[in-house]
Amino acid sequence: MPLLPGDATLGVLGGGQLGRMFVHAAQALGYRCVVLDPDATSPAGAVAQEHLRADYLDAAALEDLARRCEAITTEFENVPARALEQLAATRVVAPGAAAVAICQDRAREKAHFDKSGVPCAPYAVLRSEADLAAVPDALLPGILKTSRLGYDGKGQRRVTDRAQLAAAFDELGRVDCVLEQMLPLALELSVLVVRGADGAVVTFPVQQNLHRDGILAVTEVPAPDVDAALQAQARQSASAIASGMGYVGVLCVEFFVLKDCRLVVNEMAPRPHNSGHYTMNACDLSQFEMQVRAMTGLPLREPRLHSPVVMLNLLGDLWFDAEGRERAPDWAGVLALPGAELHLYGKTEARPGRKMGHLNVIGASAEEARANARRACVLLGLPDTW
Repeated sequence: MPLLPGDATLGVLGGGQLGRMFVHAAQALGYRCVVLDPDATSPAGAVAQEHLRADYLDAAALEDLARRCEAITTEFENVPARALEQLAATRVVAPGAAAVAICQDRAREKAHFDKSGVPCAPYAVLRSEADLAAVPDALLPGILKTSRLGYDGKGQRRVTDRAQLAAAFDELGRVDCVLEQMLPLALELSVLVVRGADGAVVTFPVQQNLHRDGILAVTEVPAPDVDAALQAQARQSASAIASGMGYVGVLCVEFFVLKDCRLVVNEMAPRPHNSGHYTMNACDLSQFEMQVRAMTGLPLREPRLHSPVVMLNLLGDLWFDAEGRERAPDWAGVLALPGAELHLYGKTEARPGRKMGHLNVIGASAEEARANARRACVLLGLPDTW
């Protein structure tokens, strides 16, 4: 039986901006929310009905969360698996610990892609000196990535030869790593796939993404440079990956499109994703409402894109001028633009590189959305070409 709106309380492990937007979506449907996060000023904790300030492995706090909630999710992929396992003993937990564990480890993630029949970049898993010596020459040049705890370009090194590979392995602490062959990339895509406990699967439209310094900068939907056949392949591949894990919830699968037009999967995130923030203004269902629906057993209907959109990621750099002095971004100018929808995350301190918010710019056409997004970039001091 589904957990109906107005009759249940939902829990969130993690108090960041993704948790905050999930809480807003759940509350709009009539659910109460409890956030567990150690930070007293967490963005999600500030808007939930209750905020349990405790560590994610605090057994008493987890027991308290389970007592207060009928279903629980996580807003970040590095939540300790033990916490999810303890909660799942008595409550619905989505996504489950087994699926999250795959997403937390690049080696297991690559193996799952192989098992799902979805092509990824040629790779080797490095756990020892012997693995390092056995790396095939064909994998160089490549990108060495830590198996765990890497995100936004962290825990990664580009290497062109064996000497650089050995040095990078040392620099990363000789922890378990994955070496991926560097491929000729044309562009990057992502797909949000939503799967229910009953096996129902729906997908959002394909998102075309631009990263700068390893951090997502711009998302455009519809994807302007990808044909219908490749978009269909990306959606089918994302669905196969989610179904193969028995996943429940919103899963973001990121892909590379190569210069020869082949599609290869890059990585996945077991949660709503930065590249899916456009859904809050451009679709009839947001990724956060779909997370609520999946974990509560409500119907999963295919989301509909009603407006072309450009999403701009807003980092803390915008709050400083070229000399490093604090300034206020020109929000009034930005919000005067047609179709501009601002989302700030309630963080108390702006820092360079910190995700502070995003701007969705919708339009009657993709050209209109793109033109007004570029005007917003000029007002904010962001690059206006992509």
